Amino acid sequence: MATDSTIVGSKRPAIEADDGPTTEEVLDLFGDEYTRRVFEAVAERPRCGRAVADAADVSRPTAYRRLNALSDAGLVRSEMAFCDRGNHRERFEAIVDRIAISVDGGRIEATVDLAD
Repeated sequence: MATDSTIVGSKRPAIEADDGPTTEEVLDLFGDEYTRRVFEAVAERPRCGRAVADAADVSRPTAYRRLNALSDAGLVRSEMAFCDRGNHRERFEAIVDRIAISVDGGRIEATVDLAD
């Protein structure tokens, strides 16, 4: 049964163009299989925590830990959605258009392009 919901707030990390995650942070985050699966779930479409856990095939605590880390890095934002019956839930969405890893002269660099 579908219910209407209203988005009332968004927690988008305040990241300036030159203030995104460092290369080390990106590599550390995506070096973890669970983080990659959680990110892929929210990159596919916005989801609530339980749906992220189901789509990524991880426990809810694991999903929330990875979502918090991705949010702290500025790669995911969350919105609070209130349903007609007064229930509420947090919905997560990837805010990245592209992540690229390059090697130039022996130096590894990650570039993160945030969505508009």
